[in-house]
Amino acid sequence: MTTDLNQITENVIGAEIENHRALGPGLLESTYEACLAYELMQRELKIERQKDLPVTYRGVHLDCGYRIDLLVQDLVIVELKAVEKLQAIHEAQLLSYLKLSGAPVGLLLNFNVTELRRGIRRLVNNMTEDIPPRSLRSLR
Repeated sequence: MTTDLNQITENVIGAEIENHRALGPGLLESTYEACLAYELMQRELKIERQKDLPVTYRGVHLDCGYRIDLLVQDLVIVELKAVEKLQAIHEAQLLSYLKLSGAPVGLLLNFNVTELRRGIRRLVNNMTEDIPPRSLRSLR
């Protein structure tokens, strides 16, 4: 099982490249999610689709409707978009997911681009030392 964060993110980006070559831009986000999930499983990576992400408020887990598009190897959050251009709000969303989950790394992937390099953002959870990250396995 792959546990190195850089290797995981490289595998996800490689799978995205394969999907983008095969599908091109212009499809629904859900299509790219299904195809990327399939490609990652073919690479023998553990994935979870549409994983619930509760908000912890005053020690209570509250279901607020947040969902992680893909969680890879219990470590990397993958947020997919099919938009004209990635916006700051998309990065803010992924950073919030990283903070809420304690995941160390997230990938923001936009499939609706002609040049794939313009559709990839790798974000790192910059939580302070005094906030312990919780295990993503406990998000049930």
